[in-house]
Amino acid sequence: MTTARAPQRVDGWTAAVRQRLGLGRLLPLGEPANGVWIAETAAAAVLRGATNRPGTVLGKLRIGPTEEAVEAAVAGARSVSRDPAEPVSPPAPPNALPPVPLRIEAEFSTTPDRPLPDAAAALRTALLAAATARLGLEVAEVDLVVTALLEDGTPDQVTAADTAPAARVAEPEGAVATAAAGVPGVVSLTRVLGGPVHTAPDHVRVEMATAGDHRALDVARSVRTAVAAAMADPLPVSVLVTDVVEPGSGS
Repeated sequence: MTTARAPQRVDGWTAAVRQRLGLGRLLPLGEPANGVWIAETAAAAVLRGATNRPGTVLGKLRIGPTEEAVEAAVAGARSVSRDPAEPVSPPAPPNALPPVPLRIEAEFSTTPDRPLPDAAAALRTALLAAATARLGLEVAEVDLVVTALLEDGTPDQVTAADTAPAARVAEPEGAVATAAAGVPGVVSLTRVLGGPVHTAPDHVRVEMATAGDHRALDVARSVRTAVAAAMADPLPVSVLVTDVVEPGSGS
């Protein structure tokens, strides 16, 4: 039966789907045992901000597994053996990439007043530094493609990326959520894949936004520690960073 509330339900469902798709890939942060992932859109925004410099305009940017990582994952899926002494990592969020080395692919334009190899090297260095120091991404490769030379007078700015709808902020409810929200560097808990705290029989997952002046991996590790201490029955804890909020952004 159709009711007056049906369009509202459809709109809400559509917004939720767009949010989930808008996250891009869910990228692993750090070692497998960390149990931490970050949305590709959040990571890409940080990388773009770090490369905003005169003479360079960054275009398309994607972050994903290296070809070697994909091949290794396929080979590993065919093997059923596992070292019993190897620690079991917390379960990944739905459709997240496994903890593998990553590859940054980006297009950029630059001014002709410097050699292209020098411009590419400077951009590569900035991307790697931001990925490590600001986020904690394990980046093994950076593939850059020059798409154009900028003319004199072209504004020196990074092109705007396709952005996902703002993640819905969630108020902390319960001991686990309150412990996570109280960790320095946590801007807010969010709810994109579901509730801010997802509890399953074998793990707990926390979803959040971190502050841009804190390293995302370090904040997530602290959240895992705080959540583990707040649980009555200890379970493996994983964390998903859906957004990185820069100081003064008003978010």
